[in-house]
Amino acid sequence: MSAARSCRPPRALAGLFLWHLRNTGAQKIPCRFVRLYHVASSRLITFQYFNFLKRMYVTQCNKDLSQRAKPKSDSIVSPFHELHQLDHEKKVVHKISPVSPIHHSWSETSSRNELTEMKSAAETEDSVIPVGGECKEDRQWKEMKLQLDDLPGILARLSKIKLTALVVSTASAGFAMAPVPFELTCFLLASLGTGLASCAANSINQFFEVPFDSNMNRTKNRPLVRGQISPLLAVCFAASCGIPGIALLTLGVNPLTGALGAFNIFLYTCCYTPLKRMSIANTWVGAVVGAIPPIMGWTAATGSLDAGALLLGGILYSWQFPHFNALSWGLREDYSRGGYCMMSVTHPGLCRRVALRHCLALIGLSTVAPVLNITTWTFPIISLPINLYISYLGFRFYRDADRSSSRKLFFCSLWHLPMLLLVMFTCKKSVLEKEDKGDLPGGSHEMAMEIRLP
Repeated sequence: MSAARSCRPPRALAGLFLWHLRNTGAQKIPCRFVRLYHVASSRLITFQYFNFLKRMYVTQCNKDLSQRAKPKSDSIVSPFHELHQLDHEKKVVHKISPVSPIHHSWSETSSRNELTEMKSAAETEDSVIPVGGECKEDRQWKEMKLQLDDLPGILARLSKIKLTALVVSTASAGFAMAPVPFELTCFLLASLGTGLASCAANSINQFFEVPFDSNMNRTKNRPLVRGQISPLLAVCFAASCGIPGIALLTLGVNPLTGALGAFNIFLYTCCYTPLKRMSIANTWVGAVVGAIPPIMGWTAATGSLDAGALLLGGILYSWQFPHFNALSWGLREDYSRGGYCMMSVTHPGLCRRVALRHCLALIGLSTVAPVLNITTWTFPIISLPINLYISYLGFRFYRDADRSSSRKLFFCSLWHLPMLLLVMFTCKKSVLEKEDKGDLPGGSHEMAMEIRLP
Protein backbone atom coordinates (compact mmCIF):
# COMPACT_ATOMS: atom_id res chain seq x y z
CA MET A 1 0.00 0.00 0.00
CA SER A 2 2.81 2.38 0.86
CA ALA A 3 4.68 1.43 -2.35
CA ALA A 4 1.63 2.28 -4.46
CA ARG A 5 1.34 5.68 -2.80
CA SER A 6 5.02 6.41 -3.34
CA CYS A 7 4.65 5.74 -7.08
CA ARG A 8 1.72 8.10 -7.59
CA PRO A 9 3.62 11.48 -7.49
CA PRO A 10 6.00 10.55 -10.35
CA ARG A 11 3.07 9.31 -12.43
CA ALA A 12 1.18 12.52 -11.72
CA LEU A 13 4.22 14.59 -12.78
CA ALA A 14 4.57 12.60 -15.98
CA GLY A 15 0.88 13.14 -16.72
CA LEU A 16 1.24 16.88 -16.22
CA PHE A 17 4.27 16.98 -18.54
CA LEU A 18 2.40 15.11 -21.29
CA TRP A 19 -0.60 17.41 -20.90
CA HIS A 20 1.68 20.47 -21.20
CA LEU A 21 3.32 19.12 -24.35
CA ARG A 22 -0.09 18.40 -25.89
CA ASN A 23 -1.26 21.95 -25.23
CA THR A 24 1.94 23.63 -26.51
CA GLY A 25 2.05 21.72 -29.80
CA ALA A 26 4.55 18.90 -29.23
CA GLN A 27 4.08 17.70 -32.77
CA LYS A 28 5.70 20.86 -34.08
CA ILE A 29 8.93 20.42 -32.08
CA PRO A 30 10.83 18.35 -34.73
CA CYS A 31 9.88 20.88 -37.40
CA ARG A 32 11.19 23.68 -35.22
CA PHE A 33 14.51 21.85 -34.77
CA VAL A 34 14.84 21.43 -38.54
CA ARG A 35 14.06 25.09 -39.05
CA LEU A 36 16.63 26.16 -36.46
CA TYR A 37 19.23 23.95 -38.17
CA HIS A 38 18.58 25.58 -41.54
CA VAL A 39 18.73 29.07 -40.06
CA ALA A 40 21.98 28.27 -38.24
CA SER A 41 23.55 26.75 -41.33
CA SER A 42 22.52 29.71 -43.44
CA ARG A 43 23.99 32.13 -40.93
CA LEU A 44 27.35 30.35 -40.70
CA ILE A 45 28.90 32.98 -42.91
CA THR A 46 31.77 35.16 -41.86
CA PHE A 47 32.59 38.43 -43.59
CA GLN A 48 36.10 39.74 -43.83
CA TYR A 49 36.69 43.22 -45.25
CA PHE A 50 40.02 44.16 -46.74
CA ASN A 51 40.24 47.90 -47.26
CA PHE A 52 43.25 47.68 -49.53
CA LEU A 53 41.46 45.39 -52.00
CA LYS A 54 38.08 47.17 -51.86
CA ARG A 55 36.49 43.75 -52.11
CA MET A 56 34.40 41.60 -49.77
CA TYR A 57 35.41 37.96 -49.31
CA VAL A 58 32.70 35.57 -48.10
CA THR A 59 33.64 32.29 -46.40
CA GLN A 60 30.88 29.66 -46.28
CA CYS A 61 30.62 26.38 -44.37
CA ASN A 62 32.56 24.39 -46.97
CA LYS A 63 35.52 26.79 -46.66
CA ASP A 64 35.20 28.02 -50.24
CA LEU A 65 36.12 31.59 -51.08
CA SER A 66 34.05 33.67 -53.42
CA GLN A 67 34.70 37.25 -54.38
CA ARG A 68 32.11 39.86 -55.17
CA ALA A 69 32.23 43.59 -55.50
CA LYS A 70 31.42 45.65 -52.46
CA PRO A 71 28.13 47.51 -53.09
CA LYS A 72 28.54 51.24 -53.41
CA SER A 73 26.46 53.59 -51.33
CA ASP A 74 23.88 55.65 -53.18
CA SER A 75 25.04 59.17 -53.77
CA ILE A 76 22.88 61.96 -52.45
CA VAL A 77 23.52 64.27 -55.36
CA SER A 78 22.84 63.14 -58.89
CA PRO A 79 25.92 62.77 -61.12
CA PHE A 80 24.19 64.88 -63.75
CA HIS A 81 23.90 67.67 -61.21
CA GLU A 82 27.62 67.39 -60.50
CA LEU A 83 28.44 67.61 -64.20
CA HIS A 84 26.14 70.61 -64.48
CA GLN A 85 28.01 72.29 -61.64
CA LEU A 86 31.38 71.51 -63.26
CA ASP A 87 30.23 73.09 -66.51
CA HIS A 88 29.12 76.24 -64.72
CA GLU A 89 32.38 76.55 -62.78
CA LYS A 90 34.39 78.79 -65.06
CA LYS A 91 37.40 80.92 -64.68
CA VAL A 92 36.39 84.53 -65.30
CA VAL A 93 38.97 87.21 -66.06
CA HIS A 94 37.87 90.81 -65.49
CA LYS A 95 39.76 93.72 -66.94
CA ILE A 96 39.95 96.68 -64.59
CA SER A 97 39.72 99.98 -66.44
CA PRO A 98 42.05 102.79 -65.32
CA VAL A 99 40.58 105.68 -63.35
CA SER A 100 40.83 109.01 -65.14
CA PRO A 101 42.00 111.91 -62.96
CA ILE A 102 39.98 114.47 -64.95
CA HIS A 103 36.36 115.03 -63.84
CA HIS A 104 33.81 114.79 -66.64
CA SER A 105 30.18 115.50 -66.75
CA TRP A 106 27.56 113.02 -65.56
CA SER A 107 26.43 112.10 -69.08
CA GLU A 108 29.96 111.47 -70.37
CA THR A 109 30.79 109.44 -67.29
CA SER A 110 27.66 107.22 -67.61
CA SER A 111 28.25 106.61 -71.34
CA ARG A 112 31.84 105.65 -70.74
CA ASN A 113 30.79 103.31 -67.93
CA GLU A 114 28.33 101.60 -70.25
CA LEU A 115 31.00 101.15 -72.92
CA THR A 116 33.44 99.79 -70.34
CA GLU A 117 30.88 97.27 -69.07
CA MET A 118 30.12 96.10 -72.61
CA LYS A 119 33.84 95.64 -73.38
CA SER A 120 34.44 93.76 -70.15
CA ALA A 121 31.47 91.49 -70.86
CA ALA A 122 32.80 90.75 -74.34
CA GLU A 123 36.29 90.02 -72.97
CA THR A 124 34.77 87.81 -70.29
CA GLU A 125 32.94 85.68 -72.87
CA ASP A 126 36.08 85.35 -74.96
CA SER A 127 38.30 84.47 -71.99
CA VAL A 128 36.08 81.82 -70.38
CA ILE A 129 38.24 78.78 -69.60
CA PRO A 130 36.67 75.67 -68.08
CA VAL A 131 38.38 74.63 -64.85
CA GLY A 132 38.18 70.90 -65.55
CA GLY A 133 39.29 71.13 -69.18
CA GLU A 134 42.92 70.27 -68.59
CA CYS A 135 42.01 67.63 -65.98
CA LYS A 136 39.71 65.89 -68.44
CA GLU A 137 42.48 65.80 -71.05
CA ASP A 138 44.92 64.42 -68.49
CA ARG A 139 42.49 61.69 -67.56
CA GLN A 140 42.17 60.47 -71.13
CA TRP A 141 44.07 57.40 -72.37
CA LYS A 142 47.08 58.39 -74.41
CA GLU A 143 49.05 56.31 -76.86
CA MET A 144 52.68 56.19 -75.78
CA LYS A 145 55.06 56.35 -78.72
CA LEU A 146 58.29 54.41 -78.42
CA GLN A 147 61.43 56.41 -79.12
CA LEU A 148 64.54 54.54 -80.22
CA ASP A 149 66.65 56.57 -77.82
CA ASP A 150 64.55 55.33 -74.88
CA LEU A 151 64.60 51.67 -75.96
CA PRO A 152 67.89 50.67 -74.23
CA GLY A 153 66.72 52.05 -70.88
CA ILE A 154 63.33 50.39 -71.23
CA LEU A 155 64.89 47.02 -72.05
CA ALA A 156 67.30 47.43 -69.13
CA ARG A 157 64.36 47.91 -66.75
CA LEU A 158 62.51 45.03 -68.39
CA SER A 159 65.43 42.70 -67.76
CA LYS A 160 66.02 44.06 -64.20
CA ILE A 161 69.57 45.03 -64.98
CA LYS A 162 70.62 45.39 -61.32
CA LEU A 163 69.41 41.90 -60.45
CA THR A 164 71.09 40.56 -63.59
CA ALA A 165 74.36 42.19 -62.52
CA LEU A 166 74.10 40.47 -59.12
CA VAL A 167 73.47 37.11 -60.82
CA VAL A 168 76.50 37.55 -63.10
CA SER A 169 78.70 38.57 -60.16
CA THR A 170 77.76 35.47 -58.15
CA ALA A 171 78.41 33.28 -61.19
CA SER A 172 81.80 34.97 -61.58
CA ALA A 173 82.54 34.25 -57.93
CA GLY A 174 81.79 30.58 -58.50
CA PHE A 175 84.10 30.55 -61.53
CA ALA A 176 86.87 32.25 -59.54
CA MET A 177 86.53 29.86 -56.60
CA ALA A 178 86.90 26.77 -58.78
CA PRO A 179 90.16 24.87 -58.12
CA VAL A 180 91.41 25.17 -61.70
CA PRO A 181 93.58 27.72 -63.55
CA PHE A 182 91.72 30.82 -64.71
CA GLU A 183 90.75 30.87 -68.39
CA LEU A 184 89.60 34.26 -69.67
CA THR A 185 87.69 33.08 -72.75
CA CYS A 186 85.62 30.55 -70.84
CA PHE A 187 84.99 33.14 -68.12
CA LEU A 188 83.66 35.73 -70.59
CA LEU A 189 81.45 33.20 -72.37
CA ALA A 190 80.03 31.93 -69.08
CA SER A 191 79.35 35.45 -67.80
CA LEU A 192 77.68 36.54 -71.04
CA GLY A 193 75.52 33.42 -71.25
CA THR A 194 74.47 33.69 -67.61
CA GLY A 195 73.57 37.36 -68.08
CA LEU A 196 71.47 36.65 -71.18
CA ALA A 197 69.65 33.83 -69.40
CA SER A 198 68.90 36.13 -66.47
CA CYS A 199 67.56 38.85 -68.78
CA ALA A 200 65.25 36.33 -70.44
CA ALA A 201 63.92 35.01 -67.13
CA ASN A 202 63.25 38.50 -65.74
CA SER A 203 61.48 39.62 -68.91
CA ILE A 204 59.16 36.60 -68.91
CA ASN A 205 58.48 37.18 -65.22
CA GLN A 206 57.34 40.76 -65.89
CA PHE A 207 55.23 39.60 -68.84
CA PHE A 208 53.29 37.21 -66.58
CA GLU A 209 52.84 39.66 -63.71
CA VAL A 210 51.56 42.78 -65.51
CA PRO A 211 48.03 42.73 -63.93
CA PHE A 212 49.47 42.25 -60.44
CA ASP A 213 52.38 44.68 -60.76
CA SER A 214 49.91 47.44 -61.63
CA ASN A 215 48.47 47.22 -58.08
CA MET A 216 51.80 47.68 -56.31
CA ASN A 217 53.59 50.98 -55.78
CA ARG A 218 56.98 49.33 -56.17
CA THR A 219 56.21 47.83 -59.60
CA LYS A 220 53.56 50.09 -61.11
CA ASN A 221 56.16 51.97 -63.21
CA ARG A 222 57.54 48.92 -64.98
CA PRO A 223 57.63 49.20 -68.78
CA LEU A 224 54.88 46.70 -69.51
CA VAL A 225 52.59 48.15 -66.86
CA ARG A 226 52.94 51.67 -68.23
CA GLY A 227 52.60 50.47 -71.81
CA GLN A 228 56.01 51.74 -72.90
CA ILE A 229 56.52 48.58 -74.95
CA SER A 230 54.13 45.97 -76.24
CA PRO A 231 53.92 42.45 -74.77
CA LEU A 232 54.98 41.04 -78.16
CA LEU A 233 58.17 43.08 -78.06
CA ALA A 234 58.85 41.90 -74.49
CA VAL A 235 58.43 38.24 -75.48
CA CYS A 236 60.62 38.70 -78.54
CA PHE A 237 63.31 40.31 -76.39
CA ALA A 238 63.13 37.43 -73.90
CA ALA A 239 63.47 34.88 -76.70
CA SER A 240 66.36 36.79 -78.30
CA CYS A 241 68.18 36.69 -74.94
CA GLY A 242 67.26 33.21 -73.72
CA ILE A 243 67.96 31.14 -76.84
CA PRO A 244 71.44 32.60 -77.59
CA GLY A 245 72.29 32.56 -73.87
CA ILE A 246 71.55 28.85 -73.43
CA ALA A 247 73.24 28.03 -76.75
CA LEU A 248 76.32 29.97 -75.67
CA LEU A 249 76.49 28.14 -72.34
CA THR A 250 75.94 24.74 -73.94
CA LEU A 251 78.20 25.03 -76.99
CA GLY A 252 80.74 27.59 -75.82
CA VAL A 253 81.21 26.40 -72.22
CA ASN A 254 79.88 22.88 -71.53
CA PRO A 255 76.50 21.07 -71.67
CA LEU A 256 76.20 20.86 -67.86
CA THR A 257 76.31 24.64 -67.48
CA GLY A 258 73.80 25.06 -70.32
CA ALA A 259 71.43 22.57 -68.69
CA LEU A 260 71.67 24.43 -65.37
CA GLY A 261 70.91 27.72 -67.14
CA ALA A 262 67.85 26.29 -68.90
CA PHE A 263 66.63 24.70 -65.67
CA ASN A 264 67.03 28.00 -63.84
CA ILE A 265 64.91 29.85 -66.43
CA PHE A 266 62.21 27.19 -66.16
CA LEU A 267 62.30 27.25 -62.35
CA TYR A 268 62.02 31.04 -62.20
CA THR A 269 59.29 31.54 -64.80
CA CYS A 270 57.16 28.40 -64.51
CA CYS A 271 57.52 27.55 -60.79
CA TYR A 272 58.49 30.61 -58.77
CA THR A 273 56.31 33.14 -60.62
CA PRO A 274 52.95 31.30 -60.26
CA LEU A 275 53.80 30.15 -56.72
CA LYS A 276 53.98 33.77 -55.58
CA ARG A 277 50.17 33.87 -55.68
CA MET A 278 49.59 30.37 -54.31
CA SER A 279 51.90 29.49 -51.41
CA ILE A 280 54.68 30.84 -49.22
CA ALA A 281 56.83 28.03 -50.63
CA ASN A 282 57.74 30.50 -53.39
CA THR A 283 60.44 31.94 -51.12
CA TRP A 284 62.26 28.62 -50.90
CA VAL A 285 61.93 28.05 -54.65
CA GLY A 286 63.25 31.55 -55.29
CA ALA A 287 66.20 30.84 -53.01
CA VAL A 288 67.07 27.81 -55.14
CA VAL A 289 66.92 30.02 -58.24
CA GLY A 290 69.41 32.41 -56.67
CA ALA A 291 71.70 29.59 -55.56
CA ILE A 292 72.17 28.12 -59.06
CA PRO A 293 74.33 30.92 -60.68
CA PRO A 294 77.45 30.31 -58.51
CA ILE A 295 77.07 26.60 -59.23
CA MET A 296 76.98 27.46 -62.95
CA GLY A 297 80.21 29.42 -62.56
CA TRP A 298 81.87 26.46 -60.84
CA THR A 299 80.70 23.97 -63.49
CA ALA A 300 81.79 26.35 -66.25
CA ALA A 301 85.35 26.24 -64.89
CA THR A 302 85.59 22.58 -63.88
CA GLY A 303 82.94 20.82 -65.99
CA SER A 304 81.76 18.86 -62.95
CA LEU A 305 79.43 19.29 -60.01
CA ASP A 306 81.58 19.04 -56.89
CA ALA A 307 81.09 19.64 -53.18
CA GLY A 308 82.57 23.11 -53.52
CA ALA A 309 79.84 24.09 -55.99
CA LEU A 310 77.17 22.91 -53.58
CA LEU A 311 78.80 24.88 -50.75
CA LEU A 312 78.74 28.10 -52.78
CA GLY A 313 75.14 27.41 -53.70
CA GLY A 314 74.34 26.82 -50.02
CA ILE A 315 75.86 30.17 -49.03
CA LEU A 316 73.77 31.99 -51.64
CA TYR A 317 70.71 29.98 -50.62
CA SER A 318 70.97 30.96 -46.95
CA TRP A 319 71.90 34.57 -47.68
CA GLN A 320 68.71 35.19 -49.64
CA PHE A 321 66.38 34.57 -46.67
CA PRO A 322 67.55 37.49 -44.48
CA HIS A 323 67.88 39.60 -47.63
CA PHE A 324 64.42 38.95 -49.05
CA ASN A 325 62.51 38.54 -45.77
CA ALA A 326 63.79 41.89 -44.54
CA LEU A 327 62.87 43.49 -47.87
CA SER A 328 59.37 41.99 -47.95
CA TRP A 329 58.68 43.10 -44.37
CA GLY A 330 58.55 46.73 -45.46
CA LEU A 331 56.49 45.87 -48.54
CA ARG A 332 53.69 43.94 -46.82
CA GLU A 333 51.01 46.41 -47.88
CA ASP A 334 52.19 46.29 -51.47
CA TYR A 335 52.28 42.50 -51.56
CA SER A 336 48.80 42.33 -50.00
CA ARG A 337 47.45 44.79 -52.56
CA GLY A 338 49.01 42.78 -55.38
CA GLY A 339 47.65 39.49 -54.05
CA TYR A 340 51.03 37.83 -53.45
CA CYS A 341 51.30 35.12 -50.82
CA MET A 342 54.42 36.06 -48.88
CA MET A 343 55.67 34.97 -45.48
CA SER A 344 55.75 38.53 -44.24
CA VAL A 345 52.01 38.87 -44.98
CA THR A 346 50.53 35.50 -43.99
CA HIS A 347 53.15 34.14 -41.54
CA PRO A 348 55.04 37.09 -39.99
CA GLY A 349 56.44 35.03 -37.12
CA LEU A 350 57.82 32.40 -39.50
CA CYS A 351 59.30 35.16 -41.66
CA ARG A 352 61.39 36.47 -38.75
CA ARG A 353 62.41 32.99 -37.54
CA VAL A 354 63.57 31.88 -40.98
CA ALA A 355 65.63 35.04 -41.44
CA LEU A 356 67.41 34.53 -38.10
CA ARG A 357 67.89 30.82 -38.75
CA HIS A 358 69.70 31.37 -42.04
CA CYS A 359 71.81 34.19 -40.62
CA LEU A 360 73.20 31.65 -38.16
CA ALA A 361 73.52 29.08 -40.96
CA LEU A 362 76.00 31.38 -42.73
CA ILE A 363 78.41 30.90 -39.81
CA GLY A 364 78.20 27.12 -40.15
CA LEU A 365 78.62 27.17 -43.93
CA SER A 366 81.69 29.37 -43.62
CA THR A 367 83.19 26.82 -41.22
CA VAL A 368 82.57 23.96 -43.68
CA ALA A 369 84.63 25.62 -46.44
CA PRO A 370 88.08 24.64 -45.07
CA VAL A 371 86.77 21.18 -44.23
CA LEU A 372 85.98 20.66 -47.92
CA ASN A 373 89.48 21.92 -48.79
CA ILE A 374 88.13 24.99 -50.63
CA THR A 375 89.65 27.68 -48.41
CA THR A 376 92.17 27.87 -45.64
CA TRP A 377 91.18 27.92 -41.97
CA THR A 378 91.64 31.68 -41.89
CA PHE A 379 88.38 32.12 -43.82
CA PRO A 380 85.95 31.15 -41.01
CA ILE A 381 87.97 33.30 -38.59
CA ILE A 382 88.07 36.42 -40.81
CA SER A 383 84.42 36.03 -41.88
CA LEU A 384 83.20 35.52 -38.31
CA PRO A 385 82.76 39.26 -37.47
CA ILE A 386 80.57 40.03 -40.50
CA ASN A 387 78.59 36.82 -39.98
CA LEU A 388 78.06 37.67 -36.32
CA TYR A 389 76.96 41.19 -37.23
CA ILE A 390 74.31 40.03 -39.71
CA SER A 391 73.19 37.44 -37.15
CA TYR A 392 72.85 40.21 -34.56
CA LEU A 393 70.72 42.25 -36.96
CA GLY A 394 68.69 39.12 -37.70
CA PHE A 395 68.06 38.72 -33.98
CA ARG A 396 67.02 42.37 -33.72
CA PHE A 397 64.61 41.84 -36.59
CA TYR A 398 63.24 38.71 -34.90
CA ARG A 399 62.79 40.49 -31.57
CA ASP A 400 61.56 43.94 -32.61
CA ALA A 401 59.70 43.08 -35.84
CA ASP A 402 59.54 46.70 -36.96
CA ARG A 403 60.40 48.58 -40.11
CA SER A 404 63.64 50.00 -38.73
CA SER A 405 65.16 46.61 -37.86
CA SER A 406 64.12 45.14 -41.21
CA ARG A 407 65.74 48.02 -43.11
CA LYS A 408 69.00 47.61 -41.19
CA LEU A 409 69.08 43.88 -41.94
CA PHE A 410 68.32 44.48 -45.62
CA PHE A 411 71.04 47.09 -46.11
CA CYS A 412 73.50 44.92 -44.21
CA SER A 413 72.80 42.03 -46.59
CA LEU A 414 73.70 44.25 -49.57
CA TRP A 415 77.32 44.63 -48.48
CA HIS A 416 77.59 41.35 -46.56
CA LEU A 417 77.50 39.06 -49.61
CA PRO A 418 80.20 40.84 -51.70
CA MET A 419 82.46 41.09 -48.66
CA LEU A 420 81.94 37.43 -47.75
CA LEU A 421 82.74 36.29 -51.30
CA LEU A 422 85.77 38.59 -51.43
CA VAL A 423 87.13 37.17 -48.16
CA MET A 424 86.43 33.67 -49.44
CA PHE A 425 88.38 34.36 -52.64
CA THR A 426 91.25 35.86 -50.63
CA CYS A 427 91.47 32.74 -48.46
CA LYS A 428 91.10 30.34 -51.39
CA LYS A 429 93.63 27.53 -51.59
CA SER A 430 95.94 27.96 -54.55
CA VAL A 431 96.03 25.52 -57.43
CA LEU A 432 99.65 24.62 -56.68
CA GLU A 433 98.82 23.56 -53.11
CA LYS A 434 96.01 21.34 -54.32
CA GLU A 435 98.21 19.93 -57.04
CA ASP A 436 100.82 18.87 -54.48
CA LYS A 437 98.14 17.23 -52.36
CA GLY A 438 96.46 15.63 -55.38
CA ASP A 439 93.08 17.24 -54.64
CA LEU A 440 92.45 18.69 -58.09
CA PRO A 441 89.53 17.32 -60.14
CA GLY A 442 90.16 14.96 -62.99
CA GLY A 443 92.14 16.53 -65.81
CA SER A 444 93.12 19.61 -63.80
CA HIS A 445 96.44 18.13 -62.64
CA GLU A 446 97.74 17.91 -66.20
CA MET A 447 96.52 21.48 -66.94
CA ALA A 448 98.39 22.83 -63.92
CA MET A 449 101.56 21.01 -64.99
CA GLU A 450 101.29 22.52 -68.46
CA ILE A 451 100.96 26.03 -67.01
CA ARG A 452 104.01 25.58 -64.77
CA LEU A 453 106.16 24.42 -67.67
CA PRO A 454 108.00 27.25 -69.54
